[in-house]
Amino acid sequence: MPGVFVVTDSSCDLEPDDIDPFNIEIVPLTIRFGSEEFTDRQDLSVEDFYQRMANTEDLPQTACPSPGAFEQAFRNTRDAGAEAVVCLTISSDLSTTFQSALTASATLEGRIVVHVIDSRTVSSGLGTLVIEAAKVAAEGADIGTVLRRVSDLIPRTHVLAALNTLENLKKGGRIGGATAMVGSLLSIKPVIDLTGGIVHEAGKARTRKRALQMLYERMGAAGPIEHVAVMHCGAPDIDQFLDLIAPRFPREAIRIGTLGAVVGVHGGAQMIGVSWIAAA
Repeated sequence: MPGVFVVTDSSCDLEPDDIDPFNIEIVPLTIRFGSEEFTDRQDLSVEDFYQRMANTEDLPQTACPSPGAFEQAFRNTRDAGAEAVVCLTISSDLSTTFQSALTASATLEGRIVVHVIDSRTVSSGLGTLVIEAAKVAAEGADIGTVLRRVSDLIPRTHVLAALNTLENLKKGGRIGGATAMVGSLLSIKPVIDLTGGIVHEAGKARTRKRALQMLYERMGAAGPIEHVAVMHCGAPDIDQFLDLIAPRFPREAIRIGTLGAVVGVHGGAQMIGVSWIAAA
């Protein structure tokens, strides 16, 4: 179908049911366990990733897609009839994926219009931006309208997460603004804020229950919000958290998904994340 297509990377953590109704193409990152290399969600499922990570002492590594992978995605959209492409990537402060997509877009200059945008977010924050851009495009909007929609949503997008440990973030060097939480505080249940695309400290809870309560309190203090999503990676207490927030955010009104390997590498197992867009 002609029109505007959306391209993103696999850190968006979108499920097939999320993308099937729209013209969305996902370019996967790479996951490495020692000398073994896997394509995210293609030859390594999310479930297999967490099982492997639990059975290895070394932290897995992620690698951004090559410019060639993005170039192929852009060519695929052109072959499918795209008149223009909006490419939304994981925050450039968390990955070099944005630069890879930029490089790819330059090789196709004059053949297809590609706008590469740093989403300044990750996981369900990025996923929501992708879905909203694709919805506008599906309504027949031109490239300018889609870009304005994305530009409006990015600064209103918030992502927070409750982790069981900071160990993975510390090992991976992604601790960012949360450095004050390292050291003797590794035993706490940290809450981090990825709003703006950088990891910041959002709270220091002594118990998991309190960490989840802090997530809910931050959601409640945010004022009117929309497009709420809850993501997790095998969290045994996900139902308790959903019950906790249900009085204000019932299950049928939010998007629930699985945190994939790109975020899981750094956040560790049993993480629960929330994202939303502040009402305009």
